[in-house]
Amino acid sequence: MSEARRISWRDIRDELSRRIAAREWQPGAAVPGEEALAAELGAARATVNRALQDLARAGVVERKRKSGTRVALHPVREARFVIPLVRREIEARGADYGYALLSREVGPATEIVRARLGLPAEARMLHLRCLHTADRAPYQYEDRWISLDAVPTAGAENFETVGPNEWLVETAPFSEAEFAFFAAAATAGEAAVLGLQPGAPVFVAERLTWLGARPVTLVRMVHPPTHRMVTHI
Repeated sequence: MSEARRISWRDIRDELSRRIAAREWQPGAAVPGEEALAAELGAARATVNRALQDLARAGVVERKRKSGTRVALHPVREARFVIPLVRREIEARGADYGYALLSREVGPATEIVRARLGLPAEARMLHLRCLHTADRAPYQYEDRWISLDAVPTAGAENFETVGPNEWLVETAPFSEAEFAFFAAAATAGEAAVLGLQPGAPVFVAERLTWLGARPVTLVRMVHPPTHRMVTHI
């Protein structure tokens, strides 16, 4: 069996997703033609075509007859759910926004995080812990994991002045997201950051995003019990 037949359309989809996430191909940029990609990747043209079709269904690329394939300018995420910016939430309340980076670490993820994202033990992850404040009072504790395989440019960011929430919305496209909202008891670490007693009730929002089949980020956002969530559609 030739090398071309051993490469699956999923392999090609994941490689093209990586290039888009890494901004090797900018939004609106033309994607090389099927013949060129097939020759570069050592695959059959039909295999490349199937990978591009999958990315088009996910809203990552746009395909038009005669004009070829381009990276989507406005991914479908904007039509389905707009990722909220915590800065805007706070400022919309008439409060002064504040941000502090509490920790930044590069290394393997915990077993629980790997399981939720479907990542191998050797996957390189960026772990960020941040605090967002409204009029200097704790508003949101952000505990975030970013896959450096999916978003390698995140490894060069220090996130000392701009939080990962804003940076990812502007920088890292995604095609699929999972959201969860629930009440919980604050862990000792969360309580310390939010100025609460351990075990105090908190409002938690969790979000996972993917680009194609590649996980991008997992974030846990913890709010004091007085938090009220409002969404406009």
